[in-house]
Amino acid sequence: MKKIVLLIALCGIAAGTAFAERADSNKPTTIEADSAENDDVKQIRTLTGNVVLTRGTLIMKAGKAVLREDPERYQYVTFTAAPGSVATFRQKRDGGDLWVEGEAERIEYDNKSEVVKLISKAKLEQLEGTRVTDEVDGAFISYDSRREVSAVRNTATGESRPGAGRVRMVIQPSNKPSTPATPGK
Repeated sequence: MKKIVLLIALCGIAAGTAFAERADSNKPTTIEADSAENDDVKQIRTLTGNVVLTRGTLIMKAGKAVLREDPERYQYVTFTAAPGSVATFRQKRDGGDLWVEGEAERIEYDNKSEVVKLISKAKLEQLEGTRVTDEVDGAFISYDSRREVSAVRNTATGESRPGAGRVRMVIQPSNKPSTPATPGK
């Protein structure tokens, strides 16, 4: 199929996503896919086949994306992985060569509340350059960028239930040089 490229000037589709670089919110959003359908009455855009969304340093990829816009012009985007795959995102964080990468079978982004949700086989990593500094995985991960609060749950519904599975966090040491001991003290 012929690739369709949409340049969509959606206000803040990526503004405030998890650990977002502030400059990204002022960039245009480009979405590429194998096909697209627009419903201007319902304010819904459906893109299918090798979907790639780019906005500044933010790159999101999935088999399908559905974008909905409310009357106040806030956007809600659901990325769904192609069968046997995961939807992904990568974005630079403020403060140097810092990045965040995530993946899940479904990724939901709510521009109004600035919450991103990773649903089913969810994984989130923070990186300094290429070195992973922290990682978390579980059935469900939610990050509220306004409050800088995250939650990891053992079910894809966002609830935690006994016996439903475990969540896992790996926090790397700071790797700060230790102060040598002074002789005789």
